[in-house]
Amino acid sequence: MMRSSRYQRKKLRKQPKLQRVQSASKVTLPKIIIPPEAKKRKWRNDRRIQVPLEILKGLSVTSRWISLGLLGFCIWALMMIGQNSNFYLSVIPVSGARSIKAAEIIEASGLEGSHVFSANPKEAAQRIGDIPGIISATVTLQWPNEVSIEVGEDTPVAIWLQAGHTYWINKSGELLPARSKVPGLLVIESEERIVARDNSIVPKQILEGALQLRDLRPNIDHLFYRPDTGLSYLDGRGWRGHFGTGSDMEQKIVVYETIIEDLLNRGLHISYVSVRNQAKPYYMAIQ
Repeated sequence: MMRSSRYQRKKLRKQPKLQRVQSASKVTLPKIIIPPEAKKRKWRNDRRIQVPLEILKGLSVTSRWISLGLLGFCIWALMMIGQNSNFYLSVIPVSGARSIKAAEIIEASGLEGSHVFSANPKEAAQRIGDIPGIISATVTLQWPNEVSIEVGEDTPVAIWLQAGHTYWINKSGELLPARSKVPGLLVIESEERIVARDNSIVPKQILEGALQLRDLRPNIDHLFYRPDTGLSYLDGRGWRGHFGTGSDMEQKIVVYETIIEDLLNRGLHISYVSVRNQAKPYYMAIQ
């Protein structure tokens, strides 16, 4: 067995070496025809700007670069918005105003000409509410430059005259500037020399008594007031009747008419009748 293996190795060593032979032959290739669409596509690709690969490799995208890019974009957007006139409040419609001019309401709001980002609807509504006669104000702001104002005006129940000044009286007795003429309102003329001011309060017993007299006698359109005698009016029959103040005018009217009837039946000329204290009425009359 040993000899056979040696013999095989020797036999292999004696085999001739292989020689590398190089040969080539010409082969006729078919003619390649490029379609027209491919030619156009190749032409477009050649016209594109080719960015060198080295430049692309030199760019590294990190979170810092992304943040800087977003910051730059935000600054640019804010500059564009700040310079664009479409974001400024120029047209402001006002609804609900009857006696107060819309221009006065807009001026008080401070919104005209302001940028939409600087406008504060809540503060504007508060400033409008400070106008005498305004009891409610709502400011609505919409993107990009739409704003509207809706107000509720205080309703006057009577007119207060004092020292040549005219005021409205609301339900709470507050004196407001009389901005226009309102027909049909009861006029209360104060005979005091003290000049009333805006936001002054007419005492409750005075306003209640005046409105009650008007309800009981619809023909009464003008009352007078003095601190010592209260409310009075010129009776159409030629004298002045005094009724004081308070909410008991219905009983006072009954006492008043009873006294008037008695005096007229007696043929007296009445010049003065007071029932401000209905338990102790008094009058002035002559034969």
